[in-house]
Amino acid sequence: MAAKDSQIEKLGAVLEKSLQRLELSARLTEYRVWPIWDEIVGPTIARNAQPEKIRHGTLFVKVSSSTWMQQLQFMKEMIAERLNQNLGKEVVRNIFFVVGKVDWSPHEPPKKKRPGSAATLSEPIADDAELRTIKDPELRRALKTLLATAARKGRK
Repeated sequence: MAAKDSQIEKLGAVLEKSLQRLELSARLTEYRVWPIWDEIVGPTIARNAQPEKIRHGTLFVKVSSSTWMQQLQFMKEMIAERLNQNLGKEVVRNIFFVVGKVDWSPHEPPKKKRPGSAATLSEPIADDAELRTIKDPELRRALKTLLATAARKGRK
């Protein structure tokens, strides 16, 4: 029986080898952005911006208006960082926004926030760590105000 076992490979090992040979593993990792997008950016942003495609580390996101495009342009590094942190590796190196019709329906019912879990982008950021990456103090203040306002409107 031992001779037969040495010739049998586990299905997972065969699939992994096939994915590596076909170079699909990286593509599958890239598409893990879709299920986590709404959770990472929060419901307010998710209603106005949705990922369309990802190519070579650039995530293309459709936004509902030029106003949202401009606001999210300032936040794209923060969004990419949070996506990559959640995915466990650098998948999103750049985000490109394009105005279009956003078809949004929540993927999951809103969850109650667990103590110690990461804040979504529409919630106020208590320690301002993410906002420190923005050099212009006036822009940083405006973005902080925008996030706080969006969080308040989201709670209503």
